[in-house]
Amino acid sequence: MITSNTVQVQAPAAEVWAVFADVERWPDWTPSVTSVQPLDGPLALGARFTIRQPRLPRLTWRVVEFEPGRSWVWRAGAAGGRTFAHHLVEPQDDGSTAVTQRIDQRGISVLFGLLSRGLTRRYLAEEAAGLKAACERRPHRAAQS
Repeated sequence: MITSNTVQVQAPAAEVWAVFADVERWPDWTPSVTSVQPLDGPLALGARFTIRQPRLPRLTWRVVEFEPGRSWVWRAGAAGGRTFAHHLVEPQDDGSTAVTQRIDQRGISVLFGLLSRGLTRRYLAEEAAGLKAACERRPHRAAQS
């Protein structure tokens, strides 16, 4: 089962990436995440993070795909059920950035996904709005030139 959200951010992709990929600071700009604790260092292939969210169990996520400046995918779960969270930053021709988050639940995780789909949609929307606001508040280098 897939749930996704895309938001248009009026900031350059490099600046959006800098905010988005600084996962430990997510609680600063979204109420959907209360803490992100790195277990192996910064965001990189193979790195693990423990994430706490209101009304959800604490999960440990492992980065299974990583393209610096563009995207990462992390995975949580075990045999029988897995959840993949995709994060994509795409520069647009007008200088803005499209940010897409996609939750892909497989196996028994689909049942949990069906039961919590409204909460998942709400959290993705909160994360998109928070990221947009955080990036658009920052002074952009191009605007300062």
